Amino acid sequence: MTAEKVLAVARGELGNTESPAGSNRTKYGKWFGLDGYAWCMMFVMWCFSQAGALELLPKRTASCGDLMRSAKAAGYWVTEDYRPGDVVIYDFPGGAATDHTGIIESVTVSGVVAIEGNTSQAGSQSNGGQVCRKSRKYNLIVGAVRPKFEEEDDMNIDKLTDADLVKLAGRMQAALAKQPVSATLAPEFQEAQDRGVTDGTRPAAFVTRAQAAVMALRAAKE
Repeated sequence: MTAEKVLAVARGELGNTESPAGSNRTKYGKWFGLDGYAWCMMFVMWCFSQAGALELLPKRTASCGDLMRSAKAAGYWVTEDYRPGDVVIYDFPGGAATDHTGIIESVTVSGVVAIEGNTSQAGSQSNGGQVCRKSRKYNLIVGAVRPKFEEEDDMNIDKLTDADLVKLAGRMQAALAKQPVSATLAPEFQEAQDRGVTDGTRPAAFVTRAQAAVMALRAAKE
């Protein structure tokens, strides 16, 4: 079982809403057995179940805090190097310690993009009544549950779409921008600063190399 299979199920639910509005009544809650209750975690559980991957999570639960505690006890908990398929747990300002959850679809330099249930594009983020794709900053993330997925097959660049390449660039940038600037790359980084490519807060030279690598992959397809 791969992360992509779970994400394919989650993507198919984008735009679905609870009915009636404000009721917390959804097919996810009905499936779980708690229809009418806050359903962000039940959405996650439903997606894993539909993909045949529920056993990859440490526990079947409707609670963000409960899943976090179970993940920590089972060694499934991570607080860095997030990956697609991770079940991310958020802490929004002013709320509980574990407010909300979603399934990470991609990682960016500043945070993650996740598919989340019971959120909204502009209203409540932790009880919004809709399945949405959301971009969140790292400072909102408590951590994530790392399911025991199989490794994805080797990358075949001939099958990568432009959208796939953009996602790949984002993952490369997120990973490489965390690396320290070595003596070998120091001149390149200094040049990036001198040219105004970066303000010096992160290794933009590495990010530039990630972008160049993706452009090379795109050119190789043509």
